Amino acid sequence: MGPDLEVIQIRPGESFAVRWHGYPYHTVRWHFHPEYELHQIVATTGRYFVGDFIGEFEIGNLVLTGPNLPHNWISEVPESVPLRCRLIQFSEEFIGGAISTFPELGAISPLLDLSRRGVLFGKGVSQQVMPLMAEITHAYGVHRISLFMSIMEALSRESAPRVLASENYLPDPSGYMSAGMNQALAYIRENLTHPFNEGDLAAIAGQTPSAFSRSFRKHTGMSLLQYIKRLRINLACQILMSDEQAQISDVCFEVGFNNLSNFNRQFLAEKGMPPSQFRRLVADNFAAARAA
Repeated sequence: MGPDLEVIQIRPGESFAVRWHGYPYHTVRWHFHPEYELHQIVATTGRYFVGDFIGEFEIGNLVLTGPNLPHNWISEVPESVPLRCRLIQFSEEFIGGAISTFPELGAISPLLDLSRRGVLFGKGVSQQVMPLMAEITHAYGVHRISLFMSIMEALSRESAPRVLASENYLPDPSGYMSAGMNQALAYIRENLTHPFNEGDLAAIAGQTPSAFSRSFRKHTGMSLLQYIKRLRINLACQILMSDEQAQISDVCFEVGFNNLSNFNRQFLAEKGMPPSQFRRLVADNFAAARAA
């Protein structure tokens, strides 16, 4: 079975994506994406797959995967957990530009090269990175960039990185992307905040609209409208959590909704609370963390 393309949302005005999620979670599957990913387990144990590598993971497992390298982590848990992992995703263009601008960052270039087969970091580096990964999930502005640099510095201290996939394993993104559905998903990623319709995507996938609708539901487990709504609401949550000054009405239009009342209604249906309450709870959580 070929890997699915995962749509990575890097918000306009930001250099990289920071995410965290529990388990089970809808993006936990055999997948790939063009971005680098730094992935750290904070709860559960289980088995993980990187290219042709299969291994056991525990809390603290810290892995850097390179562009288009398929991967997945499967936890062994009797019930759901609210927070399983934290991850940072960034493009080749961003990190290449950063290294060109700041030559000191060149210390991580060997790790980036190795990450095309997946790199597992030791416990020492993982322990240094864990509090930084926790902090960056709530950071914004210059502080967010500062934490990213600190994380890269910690990674560069790894003296014995373990390469995961075999030397002969070469991911073939052209093969993955040849599937019409993955081309359509890539289009969604690039145009998430802009208007498009099922006919546009069906043409990209090389299918009739009715065939595309059936194929899309089979591929993602939901309708196109549900899929786009979920991605846009998740993007709105990222903005509300990372930018305390953003107005909810501005967030509504930024993520692709064109009606504030519809945005509030869809947010409530997806998250179980309106965006205003979500923001208050996030602020309370941040305040409690600062006071601790």
